[in-house]
Amino acid sequence: MKILFLDQSGKLGGAELCLLDLAKVYPEALLGLFEDGQFRQLAEQNQVSVKVLSDRAIAVRKASSWLTGLSSLSQLIPLVANVTQLSRSFDLIYANTPKALIVGAIASFIGRCPLVFHLHDILSLDHFSAANRWLMVALCNRFASRVIAVSQASLTSFIEAGGRSEIAVKVYNGFQPEDYDRSSEKRQPNSA
Repeated sequence: MKILFLDQSGKLGGAELCLLDLAKVYPEALLGLFEDGQFRQLAEQNQVSVKVLSDRAIAVRKASSWLTGLSSLSQLIPLVANVTQLSRSFDLIYANTPKALIVGAIASFIGRCPLVFHLHDILSLDHFSAANRWLMVALCNRFASRVIAVSQASLTSFIEAGGRSEIAVKVYNGFQPEDYDRSSEKRQPNSA
């Protein structure tokens, strides 16, 4: 399967590390980033194809108002056009962050490419403005084939915010057990 993974950040965070683990499994995938940085470098070190899709970060934040969102349209329109064009060569758009959801949803609609959104956060007013929470849920309900929530709390918050339960599924983040296996390390006796 050819997947166009989208992420807003060039920085490394938990959502980006989770996405990197997924992208490594799909050799025909492309990781589209909305800004350059350490994430691109780490992805390339892991033989993941990467394309930086913008030359500056989108100014909207989780707590931003509608007016701030509208002021970023000049950045979003070329980004949506770029992602729409790219999506025509892929089977699926996989949006890993809220900004990636906004761009991915519009590109999914225009390019007729299925969309999956990976919800890493709890959709509460403590973390998102009412406007951004409403927008995320509305875009998921209208355009996403699936919403992957990383915990029961994030799944419940999506549904309580008006998200369609039939498109939402809980999938815990995976990890490599051998990275945490200490049985092979020599145990040092406690000195008391």
